[in-house]
Amino acid sequence: MIRASFVALALSCSFAAVAAAAPQDDDPYLWLEDIEGAKALDWVKKENAATDRLITTRPGFEADRKRARAILDDDRQIAMPGEVMGDTITNFWRDAANPRGLWRQSPLDAYLAGKPEWTTLIDVDALGKAEKQSWVWHGADCLAPDYKRCLVSLSPGGTDADIVREWDRTTKSFVDGGFALPQAKSSVTWEGADTLLVATDYGEGSMTASGYPRIVKRWKRGTPLSAAETLAEGEHEDVGMNVFALVDGDKRWPMISRGKTFYTADIKLPNIDASRYISTIIPDTASIRDVVDGQLIIFLNQDWANIPAGSLVSLSLEDMSADRKVPIVTAMTPTKAQAIENVSATDNILWVKALDDVEGKLFALRRDSTTGKWNQKAVPLAEKATVTIAGTIGKRDIVLATAETMLTPPTLYAVAEDGAPKAVQSLPATFDAKDMTVEKRFATSKDGTKIPYFLVRKKGATGPVPALIHAYGGFRAAQTPGYLTGQPYRAGPLGLFWVEDGNAYVLANIRGGGEYGPAWHQAALREKRQNSFDDLHAVAEDLVKAGVSAKGRIAISGRSNGGVLVGAAMTQRPDLYGAVISGSPIKDMWRYDKMLAGASWVAEYGDPDVPGDWAFLSKYSPYHNIRKGVTYPPIFLYLSTKDDRVHPGHARKFAARLMENGNRVYYHEYIEGGHSVGADHAEDAVRAAMLHGFLQRELVEKK
Repeated sequence: MIRASFVALALSCSFAAVAAAAPQDDDPYLWLEDIEGAKALDWVKKENAATDRLITTRPGFEADRKRARAILDDDRQIAMPGEVMGDTITNFWRDAANPRGLWRQSPLDAYLAGKPEWTTLIDVDALGKAEKQSWVWHGADCLAPDYKRCLVSLSPGGTDADIVREWDRTTKSFVDGGFALPQAKSSVTWEGADTLLVATDYGEGSMTASGYPRIVKRWKRGTPLSAAETLAEGEHEDVGMNVFALVDGDKRWPMISRGKTFYTADIKLPNIDASRYISTIIPDTASIRDVVDGQLIIFLNQDWANIPAGSLVSLSLEDMSADRKVPIVTAMTPTKAQAIENVSATDNILWVKALDDVEGKLFALRRDSTTGKWNQKAVPLAEKATVTIAGTIGKRDIVLATAETMLTPPTLYAVAEDGAPKAVQSLPATFDAKDMTVEKRFATSKDGTKIPYFLVRKKGATGPVPALIHAYGGFRAAQTPGYLTGQPYRAGPLGLFWVEDGNAYVLANIRGGGEYGPAWHQAALREKRQNSFDDLHAVAEDLVKAGVSAKGRIAISGRSNGGVLVGAAMTQRPDLYGAVISGSPIKDMWRYDKMLAGASWVAEYGDPDVPGDWAFLSKYSPYHNIRKGVTYPPIFLYLSTKDDRVHPGHARKFAARLMENGNRVYYHEYIEGGHSVGADHAEDAVRAAMLHGFLQRELVEKK
């Protein structure tokens, strides 16, 4: 993955020379990769100020910001379930008074009755103030069955790298002399009450090329981390080592995962006397989902043992632990229109949320203890809605699930296998949807594939009107339609504001995601990436054909991997799009694997060090396909300086090259927030207002 030298590659391609060979020495904006460098930060401050002058002074900006903040901070929001710990349930809560959040708990029965009785466990704002740190909550792992001791993860400013400290739930304080890890991209879990499995930065040579831990150790209480026993090691070129544990009844199953690539991992389990960790028959392409009734549930991303990809399979944990022959049993195989998305177990039931033409379905699976076969039952929840498994109550065999549409706010239900779902809490409507409508449509891509998309606009609307399309198209991540105040991701109520203006909002389910299972993802993998771009073009052209919008009046939005998508789309079809929103984006496909976590994505995109891979990467690399003399649609780039996953250099360099060629660029780089770009609701509200102002300025006022 790591380039030893940088040489120009002679490719038999007809595109511009800058796309055919892009060695590091030819990059005039390499200095913008110096994340905290004075020259680079001066450039950032200048561009931030220029965007602020254009957008934050606009009439309506402050009203948008205040309304967005009120929606995000609304104390009527659903208190989403955290972990059920015996007769107690936790929740992490953010509102206007608690921007960084409260980790709190309530008696379970009071919560299920819709009348929770909250007690604060950790006030993140108060903790940050006391410790003079800008803490962002990264979660807590509490050890069953008493859940007294927890491993609390906190990030300074929202980076992926965090600290881990042992905390006592009974005293509500950090444990003096307890387990503590310094800031790093660590993976840690309880092996027992006095031992942890730890993958972290142990010093020189202990991290992979992707910047993740390479070594797993067993750390015993009362000993220094330097004395921890090494249990497993990966290779430098691996993505990284990960540790986790799953609980089946009263049995805890710690596991070690060696991530060889983003999509392949070897799994080790403790042997029968827990003295060491041994290899298993689990395919390295499979994904572990949960444990139930002594069975490990895995999801097949490729065919295995005559079982098709996309299926759930159960394997005996005891047999694997004892290194015996393991029966391979199919638990569920979805239909061609379906894709298994969420899986979670209670003590006796495996709960499965599937997509059916991108609409949510809930299933309950039980295993026959005599035959070992699985029985499947559909559990009605909501029609034509997005369904999400939010949590489980193990001993009661209840799943907590939400259902919502783009126009119907989410409701949290407690669902049993038999009986009607019981509403626990509903989010009150935050906007009047009576004059709006949602349609599911299908566009036809270049190769004939039908691409679903969801269209929201006002009833009786006659086009063409400006349209905003949000898409992702990668890493198996399905894009499902949620309540309009949260679409698109990390831009709060932008979608709502846009539709209220009389415009069209679209969520596109292009290939590369997981909307139709592994095949939908694989259809846009590596050299097939162009399919996802063609899918986006097809959705836009379908809007034009149907009279919903028109060429040059369509905005596209994507973040992270979606930054590759919209960057490629705008350089390929500048005639089709009128504006672009790109958050925390990947843009430079020549150097992406050299920056921060980029090396871990080679399985998704390809390796630019390999001439054959660079041949297809160079054809769409957004940074390398900006052509002189071409006018591109104006773009709004937003990101965080503290993003330690996608390097800020991607957006910085892309902006600089566009501006060099006379294109309009709006740039806003937040200091905090990490990859998600939002350390708190205040930043999210500003972003929603800025993006709304950008779209109005470029698609409405200039037409």
